Amino acid sequence: MRAIVAVTVLCSVSLMACSGRESRGSGARALSVATESTPRGSGLLGRLNPFRDRGSSASGKLCGISGIEGQVIPPVTSETSGCGVPDPVQVTHVDGVRLSQPAILDCQTAAALRTWVRKGVRPAVGRTGGGVTELSVAAHYVCRTRNHRPNAPVSEHGRGRAIDISAIRLADGQEMNVLRDWSGSPHSRALRQMHSAACGTFGTTLGPGSDGMHEDHFHYDTARHGTGPICR
Repeated sequence: MRAIVAVTVLCSVSLMACSGRESRGSGARALSVATESTPRGSGLLGRLNPFRDRGSSASGKLCGISGIEGQVIPPVTSETSGCGVPDPVQVTHVDGVRLSQPAILDCQTAAALRTWVRKGVRPAVGRTGGGVTELSVAAHYVCRTRNHRPNAPVSEHGRGRAIDISAIRLADGQEMNVLRDWSGSPHSRALRQMHSAACGTFGTTLGPGSDGMHEDHFHYDTARHGTGPICR
């Protein structure tokens, strides 16, 4: 008899949990909570969760990759043809380095950013100023044309495949500013080194001197080019 009562109570609790999740709505916070509270692929709820393959912020493994933190968010849609992100994440930290603002990206671009921080930024900065603590994000997802030009193709920013970085902040408060420090600064070498390291990790790597449009920031995107990566 006790066993029957226990099973009945357990089933009731499970139904309440399912009902509670369904009533949370479709907001980013609700999606994040549902993803974080259920281990990936475990049980019926795990199998029904459409975001399970992109991991959870609770484990620090967003997109299933260690070192990417943030949250899964609902698909980004737009009335503008070519804009939108089917499977976006909102990234707050990569490899322990915070972003100055949460960045909406797809998982491929988030992974490339994490690789760049680990293999490009950290080695270039080293122990200077106590090491890197923050990336100043100048732009992430925004539905617009390339370089804001009329009738130009949609920018990779409009697909969640691009991020712009304007500065690197250090633990002691110093800032490696792309516009100010690219030339003639004690930080010039580090900035040039980390920018060069982005080539190949991203499909497009642009910075000062590239085309006149990127003098104050690094532009990185994961577009594929038939001739290989574009690095300027």
